[in-house]
Amino acid sequence: MLQYASATGLVRTILIILLIYFGVKILSRLLTPFLIKYVSKKAEQRFGGQFGGFQKKQETKPKKEGEVTIDKMPNMKSSNKDVGDYVDYEEID
Repeated sequence: MLQYASATGLVRTILIILLIYFGVKILSRLLTPFLIKYVSKKAEQRFGGQFGGFQKKQETKPKKEGEVTIDKMPNMKSSNKDVGDYVDYEEID
């Protein structure tokens, strides 16, 4: 036996979908400022911690005049010698 969708059931389903849509839209507008503040505060803590650590490291080691220090090892870039052979060519007119 076939059952057909009633008009009231269809209208009820559409109203529930619209209610959920507008509810999420309103809640997102209300909660977005708090979410942005939270994310920016976390980013500030992360970047501030990195910058503060750099400042502390610089302040703890006073340099004598003329003293040279290297804080970072240079990247050792290896050249790829196995790329292939260079082929010289001439243009033919």
